[in-house]
Amino acid sequence: MTNTFTGVFEQVEDCYVGYAEELPGANIQERTMEEARESLREAIELVLWANRKQAEDKIYGKNVVREKITVQI
Repeated sequence: MTNTFTGVFEQVEDCYVGYAEELPGANIQERTMEEARESLREAIELVLWANRKQAEDKIYGKNVVREKITVQI
């Protein structure tokens, strides 16, 4: 699955801090812009993985219906 997020980066003194606008918890701090971009990609993947794992654990063993939902923003 491919998704697109908005990365916001700010240079603060000798480093870059960044976050994904659409995903609370995906935050980074790195020395270079290139490192910041890569770290934010990894942070987004980890947050999404952790959220999915937590949701799966919560419904484990329950009779639920799972389906894809598409939204246009």
